[in-house]
Amino acid sequence: MILLDKLAALLSQKISPGLWKLIGNTGWLFADKILRMGLALVVGVWVARYLGPQQFGLYNYALSFAGLFTVFATLGLEPIVVRNIVRQPAEKDEILGTTFGLRLMGGCFVVFLAVTAVSLVRPGEGMTKLLVAIIAAGAIFQAFDTIDLWFQSQIQSKYTVWAKTSAYLLLNLGKIGLILMQAPLVAFAWAWLSEFIFAAVALALSYRSKGHALIAWRFNLGRAKAMLRESLPLILAGVAVTIYLRADAVMLGAMIGDESVGIYSVAVRFSEIWYFIPGVIVSSVSPSIIQAKEVSETLYYQRLQKLFNFVSGLAYAIAIPMTFIASPLIIYVFGEEYQASGPVLSIHIWASLFVFVGVSRGPWIITEGFTKSSFVTKSCGAILNVLLNLWLIPNYREMGAAIATLVSYGVSDYFLFLIYPPFRKIGLLMTNALTLNVLFMRLEKLDR
Repeated sequence: MILLDKLAALLSQKISPGLWKLIGNTGWLFADKILRMGLALVVGVWVARYLGPQQFGLYNYALSFAGLFTVFATLGLEPIVVRNIVRQPAEKDEILGTTFGLRLMGGCFVVFLAVTAVSLVRPGEGMTKLLVAIIAAGAIFQAFDTIDLWFQSQIQSKYTVWAKTSAYLLLNLGKIGLILMQAPLVAFAWAWLSEFIFAAVALALSYRSKGHALIAWRFNLGRAKAMLRESLPLILAGVAVTIYLRADAVMLGAMIGDESVGIYSVAVRFSEIWYFIPGVIVSSVSPSIIQAKEVSETLYYQRLQKLFNFVSGLAYAIAIPMTFIASPLIIYVFGEEYQASGPVLSIHIWASLFVFVGVSRGPWIITEGFTKSSFVTKSCGAILNVLLNLWLIPNYREMGAAIATLVSYGVSDYFLFLIYPPFRKIGLLMTNALTLNVLFMRLEKLDR
């Protein structure tokens, strides 16, 4: 006990209260995502086995198709809103109210677009249209995620965690109940929607418990126009990102069939389940990186380099072992029906390297005002992804889609930042991290 007391005293001297707050905030976000990851694996496996490749593929096709339009619900406002609240805390009710109004209109637009598009792409398929409509309706209730942006700006994400984790737990309990009741496929789409509804209610209650009121929010048309002008490049970049996140499944469904989507979705589920890691870290460290810019350029880039180093190390720690255990892991967990997913996973998992550094680059893009250039890089990645899918999917099916994803991520999230002069500085920071230069430098010091 004496040793523990001394250790606690030492840590309190070495770590500032602000850093403790940052560590605690990150811890809450990690706890939430780890719980989600565990439930997603356990319940997701159960759902995949219950539905089988065909129905599971159709379900994931609907998720991917509706997901193509969700960027119009978020409107790329997240980093802008957090930054504005940090810089203008007295204006928080107007900032939040305007954001909520924009997102609510965006959510309604998503439902209209998704239903119209799927009616044109797959006419006469009533079940597909119904699934897409139900899933897309979740975008309306995503407007309440505006509350999450307030908690992010205050480094108090634990309240968001409570709200969203409660909703996620109920969703997964509901899925288990649906399996036990031998429910039809459409019931799983309704369960998906119910998570967003419950999360919206829980977020509103959390916000009220902190002494704030939604009724105090106010919409300002002038601010809305200014926010949309600033976020437009991020919206367009989000469209591009969504295309190469979702186009694989949509194009597989159109060119091969729903069963192929099911095979591919199982591999992607294991691969993308790790993508929460950089998002959690960046959401917590973004305020400190933005503030460092105002202190000194050196401190600013030092913090960015540390962020890149950390997330790259985590990406390698995930990708290397997963490459070797992909096939036996898929067969053991999902069964022989999904054995074709193993080789797909062993390729797709390497996209995490570029995803991790790409997400971590977000604070730099916002701080430096490079949102328009970001749209260009994301668009290049999206176009390349679609073209590669058109070429590779007919011959290599799910493997072709995985290769297309890996190449397009590498180009848009890394290589373009090396060849474009204004981005080269941040590209070199990413190169240092991806090539593990920091690790090799430390090993050299040990040898001396």
